[in-house]
Amino acid sequence: MPAKLRPFALPLGLAVIAIVLFYARVRHEMVDFVTWREAAVRALHGEPLYRVEDGHYQFKYFPAFALLMAPFAALDRETGKMIWFAVTFGLLAAFLRWSIAALPERRLTERTLLWIALVLMAKFYAHELLLGQTNLLLGALLVAALLAIQIDQPILAGGLIGAAVFVKPYALVMLPWLAVTQGAASAATAAGIVAAGLILPSAVYGWSGNLHLLGGWYHTVTDTTSPNLLGNDNVSFAAMWAKWIGPGRAASLLALATSGVALALVVDVWRRRRSVSTPEYLEFALLMLLVPLLSPQGWDYVLLLGTPALVCLIDRWRELQRPWQLALGIGLVLMCFSMFDLMGRALYGEFMALSLVSVSAVVVGVGLVHLRWRKLA
Repeated sequence: MPAKLRPFALPLGLAVIAIVLFYARVRHEMVDFVTWREAAVRALHGEPLYRVEDGHYQFKYFPAFALLMAPFAALDRETGKMIWFAVTFGLLAAFLRWSIAALPERRLTERTLLWIALVLMAKFYAHELLLGQTNLLLGALLVAALLAIQIDQPILAGGLIGAAVFVKPYALVMLPWLAVTQGAASAATAAGIVAAGLILPSAVYGWSGNLHLLGGWYHTVTDTTSPNLLGNDNVSFAAMWAKWIGPGRAASLLALATSGVALALVVDVWRRRRSVSTPEYLEFALLMLLVPLLSPQGWDYVLLLGTPALVCLIDRWRELQRPWQLALGIGLVLMCFSMFDLMGRALYGEFMALSLVSVSAVVVGVGLVHLRWRKLA
């Protein structure tokens, strides 16, 4: 290939792969895209967004998201599907590249880390693309915020995290860390964008109408939490305990306690940040990994946000002691290769009922904590 054309080889190759995948497999799927696109259509007409009659596929984003995605409401559904798939495929490439580029003091080559991450996380990326979800957009915004922090642009980082909240409210977990590590101005920027986004729908629905929408969002999220706890794909702490001892007050309290322990480990990692020269990456990666575990409706494909955590662990793998390599190796295999197609219906059902994916994700998170204790990241 001529040298002048080499920079275009990867984008063109990705475009060809995306087109083949879309027409061969994806275009008849993307149910989550259909859900939020329908909400965007309703928002353009000032109609209610949160409806019980939508059943399992109720809109659960903040109201502002429906308005922000209004361009897709102006397109017919099939065209919108094709464009969103192309966008998310591109976001996947950016998310992977940025997750690797942001890693400080890298031991392995970018190409090596890219291929290992693709192989291990392929299950989650494929599920995301097949559903037409928005977690890759969330991940790209968060890693872009991390890159902004690394080039001493905390205000930009705050703006990106604030915007990410309207892709998925999960991003709110980053705000306390942002305030403590990047200062009041960065946190205020994020909070200001969140406030503006919460008010935005008033332009269409009026003030009281917007308050009604926010109430509808809250009730939709809370009312659909309990019925989803025992679903196979729910990997949250709340689902883990509900599957182990049954739904109820005891399971809720244990989930809350487990979340508290997880956040205490985040604080401990932060307290040890002076032991390394560039502490932000690992702290950010740990918080991103915890998102699907802390959220009561954390589906397994949201574990794609654990990509930076995976990249960090793989890069430092040779510096880990053999017992840690063994434990993390088992955890990564169980987390990344628990698939219906590989395991069969019966074994997969039992595996997910035991919440072993959740346990495996916890092992990965503890591995990150161990890296900080060892002053490796």
